[in-house]
Amino acid sequence: MTSQIITLVGVLAGALVSFVATHWAERTRFRQTLATRWDERKLDAYIQYISCVKEEVRMARQAVEASERGEDNTEALAAMEAAEARRSVLFEGLILLSNDAAADAARTVNERTWSLLNSARRPAGEASTHHRELGNLVIEALNSLHGAARQDLAMQHRNRPLRVVP
Repeated sequence: MTSQIITLVGVLAGALVSFVATHWAERTRFRQTLATRWDERKLDAYIQYISCVKEEVRMARQAVEASERGEDNTEALAAMEAAEARRSVLFEGLILLSNDAAADAARTVNERTWSLLNSARRPAGEASTHHRELGNLVIEALNSLHGAARQDLAMQHRNRPLRVVP
């Protein structure tokens, strides 16, 4: 009878160990799947936000250049304003998903982008005075955001930063 009890205890211990190991493995797999899903969403949020900012910068440049040539810049300004509305919405998603460093970098991008857009809204002559310098400040802020995003996503490789236009 003692051998049967020892056998029964062994079977129960084996079942318990098997249950705990399976539970731990499933929980780890679930956490990895969840982390991957959030990282994909973060990456999408970063890409959409940065792409929208770049579109705003491009539209602001077109508006200023059209104004300097004495042409109508209302289409470029309208596209710039539409991109600004999208950027505002995309920023909210980015803030919800990103870490603190990336959120701070995105806030800096916002501030510098607003300065650039305000410059583009000015009348001809006034707009181009500091426009290129403001554009370079946005690019520098985007480079900082790229670095913060890579750290947030735990990406170890180094990309070359965007080039600042002289």
